[in-house]
Amino acid sequence: MFVIAALAAAVAVAQGPAGGKPRLPPKPASATQAVAIRAAHPPVIDGRDDDDVWRTAQVITDFREWDPVEDTTPRFRTEAKIAYDDRNLYAFVRAFDPHPDSVKRLLARRDVLTPTDHIGLIIDAYHDRRTGYEFWVNPAGVKVDIAVYDDDHEDESWDGIWDVATTVDSLGWTAEFRIPLSQLRYPIEATHVFGFAVTRDIERFKERLAWPVFRRSRPGLSSQLGDLSGVDSISSPRRAELTPYTVTKNISVPNATGFGRDQRLSVGADLKYGVASNLTLNATINPDFGQVEADPSVLNLSTFETFYQEKRPFFVEGAGLFRADLDCNQVNCQGEELFYSRRIGRPPQLDFGASSSAQAATIDAAAKLTGRSAGGLTLGVLDAVTARATDDSGRTIEPTTNYGVLRISQDIDGGKSGLGGMLTTVNRSLDALTEPLLRRSAYVGGVNARHKFWSDNYEVSGWLDLSRIAGTRQAIALAETSSVHYLQRPDANLGFDSTRTSLSGDAEFVRFAKIGGARTSFETSYQRVSPGFEANDLGYLQRADKEDWSTWFGVFWKQPSKWYTSAQWNFNWWQWWNAEGLASERAFNSNAHIQLLNHWWVHGGGTYGQLGATFCDHCARGGPALRQDTYVAPWFGFNGDERKLIVPNVFVNLFRGDAGHSSNVNLQPAVTFQLSSRFQPGVGLNISHSVNDIQWYGNFTDSAAVTHYTFAHLDQKTASIQLRLDYTATPTLTVQFYGEPFVSKGTYSAVRELSATPRASAYDARFAAYGDTAVTNNPGGFNFKEFRSNLVLRWEYRPGSTLYVVWTQGRDAFDPVAGTRSFSGDVNDLFHTHPNNTFLIKASYWLDW
Repeated sequence: MFVIAALAAAVAVAQGPAGGKPRLPPKPASATQAVAIRAAHPPVIDGRDDDDVWRTAQVITDFREWDPVEDTTPRFRTEAKIAYDDRNLYAFVRAFDPHPDSVKRLLARRDVLTPTDHIGLIIDAYHDRRTGYEFWVNPAGVKVDIAVYDDDHEDESWDGIWDVATTVDSLGWTAEFRIPLSQLRYPIEATHVFGFAVTRDIERFKERLAWPVFRRSRPGLSSQLGDLSGVDSISSPRRAELTPYTVTKNISVPNATGFGRDQRLSVGADLKYGVASNLTLNATINPDFGQVEADPSVLNLSTFETFYQEKRPFFVEGAGLFRADLDCNQVNCQGEELFYSRRIGRPPQLDFGASSSAQAATIDAAAKLTGRSAGGLTLGVLDAVTARATDDSGRTIEPTTNYGVLRISQDIDGGKSGLGGMLTTVNRSLDALTEPLLRRSAYVGGVNARHKFWSDNYEVSGWLDLSRIAGTRQAIALAETSSVHYLQRPDANLGFDSTRTSLSGDAEFVRFAKIGGARTSFETSYQRVSPGFEANDLGYLQRADKEDWSTWFGVFWKQPSKWYTSAQWNFNWWQWWNAEGLASERAFNSNAHIQLLNHWWVHGGGTYGQLGATFCDHCARGGPALRQDTYVAPWFGFNGDERKLIVPNVFVNLFRGDAGHSSNVNLQPAVTFQLSSRFQPGVGLNISHSVNDIQWYGNFTDSAAVTHYTFAHLDQKTASIQLRLDYTATPTLTVQFYGEPFVSKGTYSAVRELSATPRASAYDARFAAYGDTAVTNNPGGFNFKEFRSNLVLRWEYRPGSTLYVVWTQGRDAFDPVAGTRSFSGDVNDLFHTHPNNTFLIKASYWLDW
């Protein structure tokens, strides 16, 4: 059947249009070189190749499988043809399949990579081997688009305006693309050569193929693209796009008798304008992100701030361009970076006890200017202004603030090397009430460099960052004594100065890595963050005063065997210490990941940590360092075959430490159901039982001005359920529900304080009895409950124009004792609390000219 179908397709191509002179196709594309032809008339985007242009376009046929077996003949044949005109780039891809009834057509909302077949285009219009755009579609017409930067980093938040149509027929399935040139970035030249690739996934066999062939033994994506020539005499469109929107919102507001309702109407707009062929301005006025999914619930008892992923479209799109990591390597990466966009429009920082309806600071306006020159210079500029927020008494709880970011980088030697820099600025308009509490200004600047060598398989990189914050003596003292710094620690000489009106610091990082190779890769890195370094006004930094040496070594089995399809085994070592040379961690970790022949993944690993004499200098929240004991933390899990009707996932994490006094068991089962091509529900649990024998309880100062640093035994149980329901009526009309009831409750006991010898090797010698019986006789506990949910209907009624109907609900409750209720009883109690309901309708309309 496959041979007959292939012959029929060849005859159709050779015959040309009915009644016309037979036309022979041009010379087929080579393994890495292809030619686009100019279309006299634009093809109709219907998923069929009956347009004149497809009868004369060059045929790309030399597809090769690259996963799971690299550079082998594919199971099924694939053909692609490329054309263009003054406004668009066109592609037609034929994915031959002898069993088209086995081609899975699964609907989903946009930008979801479904477990189905896919066809994708990758275009590097700059031809700089560093950047590009990916356009993917599945047989049901679900679109996914991705921006590529730094060769091998993908930004899934990018949304382009483009068209595609698919068909499933007797030969397999097809995809016909129209990519407006306005969505690409390229230099002004008479003749262009684009980096280009066509990819295909055959899901039921878990095979991936591409033209040109991708090699997993080589680093990078854009640098492996082929060349698409023939794109000549195209102008650079102005790319002016305006998306005005209106939002009507009904929300719960507290009042003197309880809660009331408030109806609010607002308007805003998004603007995208091509300032030049390689420079684009994105701006937003009075944005509303009410359609964005809620953050997961969490009860944070640590000294570190909780990190939340950015989900707001304006800040998510192009985020990779502004990325500048602070402490991120292959061993540990906690999200620390110079630019953390969640600071813009953050929840108010101050609370004077009065009620307020301000859940976040209002963003008046924000703008981004991004671009890349033909010479490899990349520019990113962002500026945003947030409005003053007040409580019901008129007091400022978040001042008017201006945020600025500048990111610049220059590729050298075709992208093998590079230099870059970054500057972030924060300036606040403070009043007499906020001056003692907030910094007036904050500046962070950094430079970075990288260089690849030895066939691009090895890389060295590094950066240097400087910071400075300024404000009143009280505001800077608050920064010095915050959990990021704890400069007041009594057993450290870190120079706490209550008279300072500014605080400065620096951070350095250097890395050497083997990034290419078929079997092994490794990385070793060193980082230092000085005690005074501060980046949290516009970045995210968990702690300063830290030095880190981390090393990773990975072994890969990328070719299938009779036991597995692929496998990876990692080995990690890291050690941390502070400015006085006090070690805070030495740990070894190993983990393995195996994909079995049935396409289930099996994972397992563990960490053996706090080896030797290590000390926690932040556990006492500004007090002396506390000696730590070794711990062991094994974990394991598995992921089911995502092609099946039921896809299970289970992970189990265990911990035992503090000389056997502390332990933790965490279970995370989840299951997704592929009930139909339109409906995919999923449910996940997160259940943990934690016993922490050295949970910080509080620092108390007695009448003699002596501070007592107290700790307690905490027995804590946490459970949450994550519910997801996705219904896709069409690729442009979806309904999505997310809901999570969360309960965490714990009981404190055995309250004691640090002894005069907190660094003693004997566990019990580090603590002493605490004499305040008012605390020790009734240590208390907590019962924290929260429910968050979003129900979002999204209808893209025309390309780029969207209607959202949203219902968001939040409930929470807190009791100072754990209570005796079961988890179901706590959830039932939670749903008897007053809900904070928000109903929102948001409509936008996309205009371009």
